Amino acid sequence: MPTVAVTDYTFPALDVEELILRSQGAELVHGQCKTAETLIPLVRDADAVITQFAPITAEVIAAMKRARVIVRYGIGVDNVDLEAAWTQGIPVCNVPDYCIDEVADHTLAFILATTRQVVQNTQYIRDGKWGLATPLAELKCLRDLTVGLVGFGRIGREVAARLAPFKCRRLVFDPAVPSEVVAAAGCESAPLDVVLSHADVLTLHCPSTQQTRKILNAGSLSRLKPGAIIINLARGDLIETGALIDALESGRVGAAALDVCDPEPIPLDSPLRKLPNVITSSHIASASVRAVRTLRETAANIAVKALRGEPLPSVVNGV
Repeated sequence: MPTVAVTDYTFPALDVEELILRSQGAELVHGQCKTAETLIPLVRDADAVITQFAPITAEVIAAMKRARVIVRYGIGVDNVDLEAAWTQGIPVCNVPDYCIDEVADHTLAFILATTRQVVQNTQYIRDGKWGLATPLAELKCLRDLTVGLVGFGRIGREVAARLAPFKCRRLVFDPAVPSEVVAAAGCESAPLDVVLSHADVLTLHCPSTQQTRKILNAGSLSRLKPGAIIINLARGDLIETGALIDALESGRVGAAALDVCDPEPIPLDSPLRKLPNVITSSHIASASVRAVRTLRETAANIAVKALRGEPLPSVVNGV
């Protein structure tokens, strides 16, 4: 009987996966593994591996004797050593389209919350006060603003489409997307420096890669339009956290709304938990009943395809 190993998960149980895998004659084994010492015994003899946040390093991959696929619960694959998997001939698959609407909706919620000072005014009333909680100049209308989008994949395009009725200018930096595709969406292509210097709101929708990690650092943050708002629902390591905190405390950055951070969870003593110009959520932008079920079913079905020797969808490492 082939074995599918789930390295870690944040769901209450693995009943969805188990139903699919058992119907195909596969056995499910699982853990909540976060280190090589705990991961290697679990995945060593597995025919397929499904992972969420566990670090699937070169050491862990080298120990896999039978794996026909590594499937990531999610879009990003930065916790998997793709080169090591390629060297071992193991395809790595993600689930690229399970939460597009959820993340795009959450992005709009963050943009509106920061431009309309929703959280600050709610807290003001809870404190027994009435009136404007912030200076009038901090209440902004999207029609008057420029929104910069870094990344124009599935989620970036959905965010741009949701912004269209608000009549704001939309600048896009994504060197992988032709300018005519961006223009067809009613947006403008621009180099990163132009987007940084013109955006009143900057929202990140690119993957974490060698080229994009710390794309917002002390240098690039200094090139932002003064008082700009930063939105990040992509990956925490796209931003140099210490530099962002400095920029928020100095007022160089007007506000930030973060669903992801580096590190996660946000440390208890981090200013990001207390600064009045910061809104946070705990990496939950992708969540809905429909999205989570689609994610789990898709991951399990990709594992089944690998066990059957069928062509695999969404292979991200070229195997």
